[in-house]
Amino acid sequence: MKIAFSAPAEPNSGVLVVGVLADRKLTDSAKALDKRMKGALVRAVKGGRFKGARDQSLALPAPAGTKLDLVLVVGLGKAAELDAGRLQALGGGIYAALAGRGPGAAAVAVDGLAGCKLTPAGMAAEIAFGARLRSYRFDKYRTKVPKDEKPSLKTLTFHCDGPGKARNAFAAMNKVADGVFFTRDLVSEPANILYPETLAQEAKSLSKLGIKVEVLDERRMRRLGMGALLGVGQGSTRPPRLVVMQWQGAPKKKAAKGKGAKRADGPIAFVGKGVTFDTGGISLKPSGGMEDMKWDMGGSGVVIGLMKALAGRKAKVNAVGIVGLVENMPSGNAQRPGDIVTSMSGQTIEVLNTDAEGRLVLADALWYCKDRFKPRFMVDLATLTGAIIISLGKEYAGLFSNDDDLSGNLLAAGEAVGEKLWRMPLADGYDKMLKCDAADMKNISGGRDAGATTAAQFLQRFVDKTPWAHLDIAGVTWSKADKPTVPKGGTGFGVRLLDRLVADHYEEK
Repeated sequence: MKIAFSAPAEPNSGVLVVGVLADRKLTDSAKALDKRMKGALVRAVKGGRFKGARDQSLALPAPAGTKLDLVLVVGLGKAAELDAGRLQALGGGIYAALAGRGPGAAAVAVDGLAGCKLTPAGMAAEIAFGARLRSYRFDKYRTKVPKDEKPSLKTLTFHCDGPGKARNAFAAMNKVADGVFFTRDLVSEPANILYPETLAQEAKSLSKLGIKVEVLDERRMRRLGMGALLGVGQGSTRPPRLVVMQWQGAPKKKAAKGKGAKRADGPIAFVGKGVTFDTGGISLKPSGGMEDMKWDMGGSGVVIGLMKALAGRKAKVNAVGIVGLVENMPSGNAQRPGDIVTSMSGQTIEVLNTDAEGRLVLADALWYCKDRFKPRFMVDLATLTGAIIISLGKEYAGLFSNDDDLSGNLLAAGEAVGEKLWRMPLADGYDKMLKCDAADMKNISGGRDAGATTAAQFLQRFVDKTPWAHLDIAGVTWSKADKPTVPKGGTGFGVRLLDRLVADHYEEK
């Protein structure tokens, strides 16, 4: 969908979207339109349940007194409450209301509002961002899509003061949307198409944006001692991969002086679990719902999409993205319950349940990241546990961290973009639940208690003293219902959150 920005105008044809505030208070554009309609807009608003509340809308086909085909009146709610998130939701609602109605283009009037902290240009950019996010579709494998199921809306033009400023603000948002869409694409692909080798190839496509991409094969990982990661993938005919992506966007600084001197500031780092299909291995999952396990690589998809977003908008930061890619399959060569593996850190792990595989992949990926790059912090993302869904449902992702500052920054970023996190506990008592008689640790606690927390405690053993946060995104990676800016399917949860984290706290100005 094409998005454009233009100076305020009163379209004489096509589709026009105008806003009405709470208590049926018309915006300037709505007042002007009502005048053209000889009061018909006010009569329509007052004649029903529409009160201008957020999420309300009212469609007026072929409005009298104009040559317009359709007027869509959208509720704005209270001006003081119109922040970026609500404006994005408004944009998503506008797209959803118009996408299948027939017209190929529509105009949206964006007025300055007393009490709103954003300028008309800023408001227009946020509404446009929401519309773009909602416009995502994944139907590449549908060979016959009925015409009435295809979106007809091809162009949205936003009329506001300062269209150039709106265009510039949206340009960066649009690159973030590109990253979100890339993540949604990857998460949506079936496992016969997307497996470790092909997912690594998708990551390599980012090199055209200036990202340095390395792909470590099985042989190289074995030399590095990644026994935890390799153990997960040994039952599959699809060989595992570890992908390293580096974006060097920070302004260059003078080199440190003196023999052996190094810059004190390392990159920031993001690590993703990439289990491209998870049968559970020998600890086989129930068959019902197993098809969903194509998106058990969701954490890696977020990291790849984030790197695309950062490079796309030329973020002034040095960032590393690392994803461990495996397929967890049962076979004569698969890892067995009771096996003991040696991780890259040298710590040994007794594998009591082969379906607790994501933490094994992350163990080696985190250690490799810490050891090679010495980052300022690491954030890992993984569809790690069903326990986090029991705890938080599908509204929040679980946050575990050894650093209060990093945790606070993540929570704030999540609130700002509507991708909410809830901090969960880490404590010595939970850590003791991983005690093992046969090895340094076991990969599960052995009971049903605190499943998400004990998984995080396991990961913490592989970060050393590096500031670190773990995001368990099992409940928020896939949605079975449409949301304002997220059509059902892969959500891309985490890309906007982490991009906001970078922009607010770690990008050089």
